Amino acid sequence: MSLIIGLSVVIVAYDGEKPRVLATRLDGDLAALPFGAFDPDEHRTFELALRGWVKEQTGFQLGYVEQLYTFGDRDRESPEATLLSAPNDTRVVSVGYLALTPEAERLPEAFEARWRGWYRHFPWEDRRTGRPAILDSVIAPKLATWAAGNPDRLSRAETAFGLNGNDWPDEAVLERYELLYEAGLVAECARDRGLPEPDTQLGEPMASDHRRILATAISRLRAKIRYRPVVFELMPERFTLTALQSTVEAILGQTLHKQNFRRALDRTGLVEGTGEMESGTGGRPAELYRFKREALRKTGARGLTAPVVRG
Repeated sequence: MSLIIGLSVVIVAYDGEKPRVLATRLDGDLAALPFGAFDPDEHRTFELALRGWVKEQTGFQLGYVEQLYTFGDRDRESPEATLLSAPNDTRVVSVGYLALTPEAERLPEAFEARWRGWYRHFPWEDRRTGRPAILDSVIAPKLATWAAGNPDRLSRAETAFGLNGNDWPDEAVLERYELLYEAGLVAECARDRGLPEPDTQLGEPMASDHRRILATAISRLRAKIRYRPVVFELMPERFTLTALQSTVEAILGQTLHKQNFRRALDRTGLVEGTGEMESGTGGRPAELYRFKREALRKTGARGLTAPVVRG
């Protein structure tokens, strides 16, 4: 039996309206995340290998990167085993990464890589303009049918999706996707089991299990934003407080209470005004701020309080 170490990466940017991820290759009409293999003879470290082939595949230069997960279980579903065309007797250890960048920059035309809004794959996750209609019109009744007569299934569904009076847990993106997969309600489940596609499309599918990898990354980022200042890796060097709040809201898929967010932000000491004003917006000029990295080095990890507006 041979061994392949596959690397995949979720590269996230915010375009002022929605979070975007970089999709590079397509499996038929399906988007795929950037992926490749680690070659121990060529690559000194996993991260150097990742940065090298992402640049080669997409023309994009990675900045902030952190390891997301490592999967090494025998006989598991593996995107690398599928998309790297590994022989049947090959065992694949998959290492996933999360990368953040302050802008969804235009990519060279020579590459197939494109930025895609991540909510096109998870339309039930964006609650910034209210409760998504798909929850009550499609997801809740289908999950109720799937869970009928099974209290454990019903409890899991209600907890994950905030049904029947439960609060919406914004960090449970992966749990929600895996429930939909288990219930046979997403296209990837039908494809993997050789079944007809579901009659209702719940978000755009992705190649292999890349939508599950993306769900893992969103879950991680939503959680981490509250205990580490990683959101600033998505911000330009100078930004308004309104832009910072809208970035946090876009990642969480939730609307935040403006005054409470500002007060909590002041207490962190992570931002300071530059004295410069935003220009060219057509509205009232707003002061530009910067992220105080030097304060972070002195005080340690601090995330941002996210006071969600309850609707």
